[in-house]
Amino acid sequence: MFLQEHAPEALATEAQKFDAGETIIEHVSNSGYDHPLIHLPKMLGIDFSVTKHVLMLWIVAAFLFVVVTWTVQRYLRQDRPIPTGFMNGLEAMVEFVRDSIVEPNVGRKWVNTWTPLLLTFFVFILCANAIGLIPIFDVIALVDHWVLRTGEDSFVKQLLHGGTTATANFNVTAALATITFGAIIVAGSKAHGVVKHWMNLVPHGLAWPIYILLIPIEIMGMFVRPFALTMRLAANMTGGHIAILAILSFVFLFAEMFGTAVAGVGVGMAVSVPLAVGISALEIIVVLVQAYVFTLLTAVFIGMAIHVHH
Repeated sequence: MFLQEHAPEALATEAQKFDAGETIIEHVSNSGYDHPLIHLPKMLGIDFSVTKHVLMLWIVAAFLFVVVTWTVQRYLRQDRPIPTGFMNGLEAMVEFVRDSIVEPNVGRKWVNTWTPLLLTFFVFILCANAIGLIPIFDVIALVDHWVLRTGEDSFVKQLLHGGTTATANFNVTAALATITFGAIIVAGSKAHGVVKHWMNLVPHGLAWPIYILLIPIEIMGMFVRPFALTMRLAANMTGGHIAILAILSFVFLFAEMFGTAVAGVGVGMAVSVPLAVGISALEIIVVLVQAYVFTLLTAVFIGMAIHVHH
């Protein structure tokens, strides 16, 4: 969609110069709240209209629900349940999260309590990250351009605006981190009791003046952890897309600079496309690493609340 939409702009007049910054921001940002995909009424002052990132969240959730439910149900209907194909991979993923992430951090006693949450985090973030790399809406743009030819105000045209990686939205990652924040408090309260959990925030037996400094620091630390989770995931998923789009922008910038599409094509073949392919390959690794890091850090924070060490 990036190439198909903006190729004519490279040879446009001065009044219609290609704006790389505006184009990049448009492709990584959410669709506008003033023009959502689906208008819904406000409730309690909150606008529940569906933007593109909300739609992507629904797609990811529906995809995971259908695929995982169908795979597990088919596995359970067997006379002799033996995992094969996708079920074999799903089982390996479950065992990896349980044995390599959850149990080393929360302990054997609590592993079955927190594995479902952490497994949900891992699978959801991994799927949301991966779908953001698939050019679904680029294909839709081509179909619309050559076949559908819908109007500028059509649902399809609105659908094409904005980025597609839901986990690049800070609101999405903040919601996930808020769940982590609540899980930490619940884990500590279940393990030690509500009062004891809050007392465990600071070490015992220190001189009372130290607590004047220590208590505010520990309370700040409670909020810094989910904030770090929020920023790390969203920033990494946004940064890769910006890098790819910035490199592809060289094609149109050089075509505009020299006044001919040949220059743009030459730069694209020699520089932009190879670099974009390399960064895309790196993004595949980032997709896996960020899902793992978010899940691992959540497990570490929950484990710290259960096993208090000062």
